[in-house]
Amino acid sequence: MQIPDIIQTISKALVKENAQAIVVGGAVRDHFMGTRIKDYDVEVYGLTHIEQLERILAQYGTVNLVGKSFGIFKFRYEKEEYDFAFPRTEQKNGVGHRGFDIQCDGSLTFEEASVRRDFTINAMGYDIEAEQFLDPHGGQRDMERRVLCHVDDQTFVEDPLRVYRAVQFAARFGYRLDEHTFELCRSMVEAGMLAELAAERIYMEFYKLLLQSPKPSIGFELMRELGILRYFPELEAIVGVPQSPKWHPEGDVWVHTLMVVDQMAALKVGDTKEDLKLMLAALCHDLGKATHTQIGEEKITAIGHEEAGVGLSKRFLYRLTNEHELIKAVGVLVREHLQPSIYFHNRAKDKTIRRLATRVNIEELVRLARADFLGRTTEASLSGRYEAGDWLLEQAKRLDVLNTPPMPLLQGRDLIELGYPPSRAFKPLLHQVYQAQINGTVKTREEAIAYVTSQKINLN
Repeated sequence: MQIPDIIQTISKALVKENAQAIVVGGAVRDHFMGTRIKDYDVEVYGLTHIEQLERILAQYGTVNLVGKSFGIFKFRYEKEEYDFAFPRTEQKNGVGHRGFDIQCDGSLTFEEASVRRDFTINAMGYDIEAEQFLDPHGGQRDMERRVLCHVDDQTFVEDPLRVYRAVQFAARFGYRLDEHTFELCRSMVEAGMLAELAAERIYMEFYKLLLQSPKPSIGFELMRELGILRYFPELEAIVGVPQSPKWHPEGDVWVHTLMVVDQMAALKVGDTKEDLKLMLAALCHDLGKATHTQIGEEKITAIGHEEAGVGLSKRFLYRLTNEHELIKAVGVLVREHLQPSIYFHNRAKDKTIRRLATRVNIEELVRLARADFLGRTTEASLSGRYEAGDWLLEQAKRLDVLNTPPMPLLQGRDLIELGYPPSRAFKPLLHQVYQAQINGTVKTREEAIAYVTSQKINLN
C-alpha cells in the first residue's frame, strides 16, 4: 500500500516509543478498490496519553487537537492534512451524533477498536511497519462478494446515520446489502430512529449519493425498500403514479425519475456546484405529477406539473438544507424543464428564446431536459439523441444567450452621458428598451438611443 513519506517517518518515530501506527478506514478500502486515496487516517496504538502523540507529531508539522475526548489530531505537513487518533470505544448515552460516551485507550487492540466501525469494508487496517493488512471482520471477503455488511449489531444501531451511509455506499460501489444488514437497517427505520438525525448530516449523505455514484438510482431504490421515503413525502408520493405509456413506457413516475437521475449522473461536467444543482433538479423535476396527474379514459396527463413541482421541490429540499440560492435555482429548472422540447416542436422565435435566457441558463436547462428525455424507454430516447436539445443549443449559441441573458444595449450611465439627469423614470424606460431588445425591434446601441428619443419622455 502506498503510504506518504511523512506518515512513514512518523511511524518510525512511534516505534521508538513502543507504539504502532495503523492506517484505517477509507484509505485501506480505496486501496483495494484501486481508486485514488483522498484521505489518510492513522490510529496509533501503544501510547498511554494523547500528549505523547501530540509531542511526536509536533516535531514534524502543525498539530491541532480536534477534541480531547475524541483523541483526534489534525496534522498538517506542507500542503497536506492527515488525521492521527487514539483508538477508542464509544457507547451511546444520549440523542444525536454527540450523544456518545467516548473513551480513548491506547492499550486496545486493532480488532477491539475496529468493532465501532460501520461496515466491514471500512474496518480494515494497514500496519505500516509490518507492511501487513489487518482484516478481523472479513472486509476483503465482502469486497470480493460485492456485499455491504455491518460490523456489529450493537455498535451499528447507535448511529442511525449509518442507514443513509449504507444507501450511498451501495450506490457508489454497486454493492448489495447483506441480508442481515438490510433487516437491521429496516428495523431502525421502522423504529423511528432516523428522526433524531440533524438535517446537515443527512444532506451530506445525499450529496455523496448524488455526486459520487455512477448510478444513484441504486441508493434511492434502496431508500424505498428500507422505508426511508417516509421522511421525504414528496419523493414517496411519486411512487406508483402512472404515466402515459406513449411517452413513458418504462413505468411510473418513480421509475422514470430514477432513470433520469442516472442519466444526469452520466452528464456531470465536473463542476461540483453545477452538478449538484442539476442532480437535484433531475430528482425533483416531476414531483408535481403526484398532484397533477389526471387519468382519463383514453390518456394520462399531468398538465401544470412543472409549476406545481416548484413548491414541492422547495419543501423537499428545505428538509435537507437552507441553501436558499441553490433551492431557488433548482426550482427554476423544474419550472422550465419542458421548454426545450416545446420550443423545438413549435420552432420558437428568437425573441422567445431570448426571453427564456432571462429566466434560466439555457445550457443547464438543456442538460436537464436531455436527461429527462433519455431517462425513458421510447424508441426515440433509446436512440441516445435528443434532437430538441441540440436544436435549442444551436439557436442559443447563434443568439449569444447560451449561458447568460442578452446584455442590455443601454444602461443608466448611457442616459446620463446623453445629458439626462438621474431620474426615477430611468428604470421603467430602460425596461422598455430591454424588452424591445428581447423582441428584436432594437438591435444596436444606436437603435436603443433612437428608441429612447422616440418615447418623448421628459427625463429632465
